[in-house]
Amino acid sequence: MQIPSDLRYSTDHEWAQITGDVVRVGITDYAQDALGDIVYVALPSVGASVAVGGSMGEVESTKSVSEIYAPVSGTITAVNDSLTSSPETVNADPYGAWICEITTTSSADFESLLDAAGYATLTNN
Repeated sequence: MQIPSDLRYSTDHEWAQITGDVVRVGITDYAQDALGDIVYVALPSVGASVAVGGSMGEVESTKSVSEIYAPVSGTITAVNDSLTSSPETVNADPYGAWICEITTTSSADFESLLDAAGYATLTNN
């Protein structure tokens, strides 16, 4: 299982990458593996406000449906529309198939996420 060291991670298995005040979000390799074959991604709405831990979308697989939770608070400023027609991309490239970008109001939310070592401990890897 891949756990890139340049990302941060939520305990709900989302990854986050920050550039300035924009946080790009996706689901981890661990999450996509646990879900199995992903067949649908319900993307959040651009312009929507999100709070840390709040639901902002869903990932549906052949096994189950899983919520996508916001790792930071802020406003959704972009979504990866390609996932609508190709949700399986999340399985093939979980760290390239980002779900959305959130413009955050506080970098403290990002700083409180797990680093790669912390996430590896959480997932026993």
